[in-house]
Parts: sequence; structure tokens; C-alpha cells
Amino acid sequence: MGNPKYSNGFDFTLQPTALDLPLRWKEPRKIFVNSMSDLFHEWMPDDYVDRCFEVMEEANWHVYQILTKRPERMARFAKRHGRIPDHIWMGTSVELALYKKRIDLLRQVNARVRFISFEPLLGSIGKVNLRGIGWAIAGGESGPHHRPVQLEWVRELRDQCVSQGVAFFFKQWGGITPKSGGRELDGRFWNEYPVYVPQYSGKPVTILSKPKSLKK
Repeated sequence: MGNPKYSNGFDFTLQPTALDLPLRWKEPRKIFVNSMSDLFHEWMPDDYVDRCFEVMEEANWHVYQILTKRPERMARFAKRHGRIPDHIWMGTSVELALYKKRIDLLRQVNARVRFISFEPLLGSIGKVNLRGIGWAIAGGESGPHHRPVQLEWVRELRDQCVSQGVAFFFKQWGGITPKSGGRELDGRFWNEYPVYVPQYSGKPVTILSKPKSLKK
């Protein structure tokens, strides 16, 4: 890829020199943590995970999105460390119905925002319990060997998010490239994010951000 960080290809490789990058970014931003790997990979040392969270807690003007396919390790981490700071969002991937058990593990994580990535969506998820989930992302696969996503798979997720009060974000239909099929679903773009506002009790309440209207 021409990037020295990929001198080992996609073999698991630690990048300690990148740990302090969020501290250097002074403008607040949403950061997808470890987007090309998994912070809770089985080869990831515990002390390295701890250091990542120390940086995220120190650079608390950003919002961090952590996505894992290993929510059992994420849940163990959260149990040891207690409440996850509100600006750190914790999520898991559910590509097929057989992985729905990951959602129950995610619910064990004491975080203000828990999210699910149904991407790449490779089959019907069926009925899903979204209790305690604040955000759902769905999208099709992309690349030369992509597997097409079906409209009814996306609709059943969207409809359940709407009925259960979960913010829904439709990322893409996928294809040869991520933008090949666009991202319009039933005549609009679904760009919902979880938004939190304080109540007089001091406890957060989830509301859905209004999706942007479809541009002609």
C-alpha cells in the first residue's frame, strides 16, 4: 500500500508510535479506533489496550468508536475497568444471524453508547433485540468479490430500529467500490446518529438525530 506501517502486510502488528496521535489533534473529531484491525484481538497485549484507553481518556475532546468481533474480551475489559467514559462508543459486528449472540455480550459493557455494525450484511438477521443499543449501522460488501446485499435484509433491520427507537445509519449498498451502489434506501438517506441530552435527573436520555433530507 506504500505505507510503512504495512511493511508486514496485514499481519498483526503493534503501532506504538501512533498512540499519541489523538493528543496532537486539537480539533474535536470522531475517531474510528483501529479501523484496519481489532482493538480486542486475541494477540493484543492487555497493557497495550490499557494504554489506548489512557490516551482516549486524556484526549477526551474527541469521540471514539471502537468496533470488535470479539465482544467477549471487550466485556471482560469493561468488567475490570468499570464504566466506560461517555465519549468512547463501544460496538460489535453482526454480519449474519448466527452472530446475534454478540449483542448480548455487548450489553454487558457499561457504556453510554453501544452500537452494532451490520456490515457487511451477508444475510437476513431476522428478529433482533436491540435493548440497550443506541446505534445500528448497515451496509453491503464492496470489492471485486463482493457478495450482494438484498433490499429486504436492510429493510427488516431499518424497520426494527425505527420500532425500537434505535438510531439507524445506512452506509452503502456496496459493489466493486464502496460507492458503486450509492446509499439511498427507500427514497432517502438514513444518517441517524445517537444523540444524548441531559435530563434534570442528571441521567442521559437517547434521542434520534434528524436524518438529512435526500439531495436531488
